[in-house]
Amino acid sequence: MKGNKNKLKGAQIFIEALRKEGVKHIFGYPGGATLYIYEHLYDVKDIQHILVRHEQGATHMAEGYAKASGKPGVVLVTSGPGATNTVTGIADAYMDSVPLVVFTGQVPTSLIGNDAFQEADICGITRPITKHNFLVKDVSELALTLKKAFYIATTGKPGPVVVDIPKNVSNSSVEFEYPETIELKTYKPVYHGHPNQIKKAAEAIKNHKKPLLYVGGGVNMSDGASKELFKLATKLNIPVTMTLQGLGAFPGDHELSLGMLGMHGTYYANKAITDCDLLIAVGARFDDRVTGKLDTFSKHSYKIHIDIDPTSIDKNVKVHLPIVGDSKIVLEELNKLIDFTIDTSEWLKQIDEWKKECPLHYETGDGKLRTEYIIDTLSKLTDGEAIIVPDVGQHQMWVAQYYKFKHPRTMITSGGLGTMGFSVPAAIGAKLAVPDKTVISISGDGGFQMNMQELVTAAYYKIPVKFFIINNGYLGMVRQWQELFHAEKYSFTNLQPSNPDFVKVSEAMGVKALRCDNVACVEDVIKQALEYDGPITVEFRVVKEDMVYPMVPAGASVSDMIVKRLSPDRLV
Repeated sequence: MKGNKNKLKGAQIFIEALRKEGVKHIFGYPGGATLYIYEHLYDVKDIQHILVRHEQGATHMAEGYAKASGKPGVVLVTSGPGATNTVTGIADAYMDSVPLVVFTGQVPTSLIGNDAFQEADICGITRPITKHNFLVKDVSELALTLKKAFYIATTGKPGPVVVDIPKNVSNSSVEFEYPETIELKTYKPVYHGHPNQIKKAAEAIKNHKKPLLYVGGGVNMSDGASKELFKLATKLNIPVTMTLQGLGAFPGDHELSLGMLGMHGTYYANKAITDCDLLIAVGARFDDRVTGKLDTFSKHSYKIHIDIDPTSIDKNVKVHLPIVGDSKIVLEELNKLIDFTIDTSEWLKQIDEWKKECPLHYETGDGKLRTEYIIDTLSKLTDGEAIIVPDVGQHQMWVAQYYKFKHPRTMITSGGLGTMGFSVPAAIGAKLAVPDKTVISISGDGGFQMNMQELVTAAYYKIPVKFFIINNGYLGMVRQWQELFHAEKYSFTNLQPSNPDFVKVSEAMGVKALRCDNVACVEDVIKQALEYDGPITVEFRVVKEDMVYPMVPAGASVSDMIVKRLSPDRLV
């Protein structure tokens, strides 16, 4: 270990550790248990503290920051309710493997377990939803614990780590020594795949005629993996389908792209995964929204699974060839062995026929404003180059279907947990992480209201996010399920009678606002928003009863998609 052997208070050690880890932004909200830390943060100029309006907003901002940059998102909140308000964001990060380090204040160590004012066992509460968590009981343990926290959060399969710091620890002093490197006996992430397994994968590819690459968020999270994926797919003409979190790992406008698969995936992606004879899963976890009914999922394929997390192998779907390792490193080694070509022309011809049989399509010409048209127009106006941060629901699926993502880390959304209220704060965090990129938040009217207080944060710090509200007056996806599967009993999903005026709300919070309620104004308001140099809200009042298709009913096979028919021989 190296470092200046000065005596520092725990609060000062906290700040010095952040500097050592290269942290530039903290998302936080002060309180009694963190007063000593905030006292020392007052004079810090090289780390920007973003004062949020709710602690859940802090965690989602940190998630957006981490997803856009690949660097860990950092949160600082007080004890008790401050800590418990972070739980949803921590769970969201855990499900989507997002590197967060969440610092929570705690009552003094002498009061822990005494039901003291604003005491909560945040380590106990978050144990099932963190990669690891720590309660620091002595200031002498603080520096090493902070190093461990950042190391665990960012290595292997990333995830959230909670560090609980009692008030007396932050005010106690000790000689400061920060380790430059760290090694944990019980934690050894594997990055390099086994060479023999990779050789077997190359042989399998060589010996199959209908291969399919099934790509998940692990490829987006592993810097450089998308380039290796592109090299493999284009050299051998292997079609690529992506999960919601995998979008952007392969260019959405490429002829080999089949778009998203699964519950609201494209018809041709789901047909391809059903009929392929070789399925190469990279950085994906075979979740239920992708697989549908497990015993019918891609039952005729030889399955290769590349993933950095050994616990994901055979967790949901049994595979023939597992390769544990980092997506970029394994694909790079696999590409070195590809000294052959394969003929996929007949396979691609079959996929083209499926594309013609059931293309993505939305109704036009009836004068109604549809979300699909808004997303399609946005994709064209930004040329697929913006960072899009959808919330959760119908609009999220339409973004996945109609926005042509070209680059990794440009689709930022809540996948595994499906957290409404994610988009507004996450987009703010993403913009702070990559200020040179256009960042667009897209929320339904329901999700927008869950964290719309963070518009104040965007306005105060002049963070130029474009906030789009898709207002159909309903909890749209829930309403869709009620129509299809629950006897059209629209139980408590109609928001229109109680919705506020979103333009007035935005303006009251210091954000410029526009409204569009017809097809003719869509392009103009999007251009105005893109050109505006500050935060801006655009409310789109869309058709109320629109449905997301294709759709695989819960528990059904992915081949049992619900589609609309354009004509006797064409589906949509």
